[in-house]
Amino acid sequence: MSVPTATDPSTRTYRTTNPATGEVVREYPPLTDADADALLIRAHAAYQTWRRTPIAERVRLFRKFIELLEANVDELAALVTTEMGKPLAQSVAEMDMVTSTFRYYADNGEKLLADVETEIAGFTRAITRREPVGVVLGIEPWNVPMYQAMRATAPNLMLGNTVLLKPSEICAGSTLFFDHLFAEAGFPANVYQTALVSTTQVSAYIADDRVRAVTLTGSDRAGSAVGEQASRHIKPVVLELGGSDAFIVLESADVEAAADTAAGLRLFLGGQFCNAPKRVIVTDAVADDFIARYVATFAANTLGDPFDPATTVGPLSSSVAADTLEAQYRDAVDKGATVLVPGGRVDGPGAFFTPAVLTDITPDMRIFSEEAFGPLGMIYRVADAAAAVKLANESAYGLGGTVFGDSNAARDVAQQLDTGMVGINNFLGAPAEIPFGGTKRSGVGRELGASGMDQFANIKTYGIS
Repeated sequence: MSVPTATDPSTRTYRTTNPATGEVVREYPPLTDADADALLIRAHAAYQTWRRTPIAERVRLFRKFIELLEANVDELAALVTTEMGKPLAQSVAEMDMVTSTFRYYADNGEKLLADVETEIAGFTRAITRREPVGVVLGIEPWNVPMYQAMRATAPNLMLGNTVLLKPSEICAGSTLFFDHLFAEAGFPANVYQTALVSTTQVSAYIADDRVRAVTLTGSDRAGSAVGEQASRHIKPVVLELGGSDAFIVLESADVEAAADTAAGLRLFLGGQFCNAPKRVIVTDAVADDFIARYVATFAANTLGDPFDPATTVGPLSSSVAADTLEAQYRDAVDKGATVLVPGGRVDGPGAFFTPAVLTDITPDMRIFSEEAFGPLGMIYRVADAAAAVKLANESAYGLGGTVFGDSNAARDVAQQLDTGMVGINNFLGAPAEIPFGGTKRSGVGRELGASGMDQFANIKTYGIS
C-alpha cells in the first residue's frame, strides 16, 4: 500500500499522534545500534530452543494467546483507534482478524507441518518437511497495525521461526502491546519482539546472517528498497505492496448488492487498505442505477470522532496522508473530473477528509495511475466486459479484484484479470485459510494459508534408503 512517510528516514521518530486531534500522545526513544543488535542476539538465541519446541506445545501457547486477545480486545481496539484514527468498531473488527489468524494456525499447524511422503526409485521412502530457518524480520504498516504484525508473526511462530517486528512509526504503541501478551501467554522470552528500529538499522538487520528472511507490507517504493537489499544478501523476501483494485460491475449484476458492497468497502477503514476496491468499472447498461445507489451511500456517511458510535468515517492516519489525498483529488478536479459527491480536506485540527466521488477520470490525472489511499470513490463507465478487463489490467498494480455479474460471465472476466486474488459476487478479503498477495507492482510472494509458512521455511527432503 502506498503509505506516505511523515518525515525523512534519517530523522524518523516513533511518535503516536492522535489523528483526530493532532495531539502528540507519546514519543518513544530511538534505539542505539547496540540496542538493536541486542534484540537480534536475543531473537537468534531464542530460535535455538523454539525450533525444537513440540508442535503440540506451540498450539497450546497459541490457544492461550487467543484467550488473552479476546480478554484484552477493548484495550487493544482503543489503542489502534487512538493511533491511526479508524472508528472503534472497525478496530474491534481488526482484533477479530488477529484472533482468526492465530486460530487458523492453531487448528491446522499439525497438519501443515506434517511430513509429506513420496515414492522415489532407489529409496524406501522420501520425506519432505517444512522446517524453520531462523529469525524473520517483519516490516509492517499502520492501517491495520495489529493484524498486519500478526499476519506475519503467526505462521512463523507456528513454523518454529522467531520474529523481529518493525511497526509503523505512528503505531508503535499498539504493536508493543503484543510483547506483553506473548509473555503473559507463556511463550519463551524473545520469540517475538517489537523492534523500534530506524531504516539504517533495518538495513543492518537485512545484511546480518542471523536474519534469514524478510517480509514487508508497505509502499512499492519501500518494497523496491527492501527487496533489493534482501536480494543482494540472497534472502527470501515477501513484499505485499500497493493496490488499485478494480470492482467490475457487468450488465447482468445485482446492481443494488454491487453498489452497496463497492461503496461500503471504499469507506471501510477510511479507504486505507491495500486490497480495497478503489476503481469501480461499471458497464453502461447499468451505470446510472449503480451510480445513484453508490453516491447515496457516500453522501449518507458521518465523518467525526472515531470513538463516537455514530461515526462511520474517522480521520485519515496523519495530516500527511490527508494532504496527499487532497492533492490527488484537486488534481483530478482541476483537470476536468466530474464531482458526484464533493469532499476534500477539512480545515481545523486532525486529519479529516470528507469522502468524495469522482467520475470522468482521464489518464492525465494522478489518480488514474496512482493509488488513492483514502475515501475517494472513483467510477469509470465502459461499454462492455471486454473494455472493463482492458481498463482493469492497465493498472501497474495487480493485488486483487472483484467482479459482479452472472456467474459464468463473472468467472470469465475474473480469469482475465492480472491479479493475485479475485472475488466473484462478493469481496474476497484476506481469509486466513488462503494465500494473500498480488502481481506486478503489488509485490511478490504470498502470506496466509500454507503459503504463509512456505515463504519462510526450508522445504527439506530426506531420502531414506
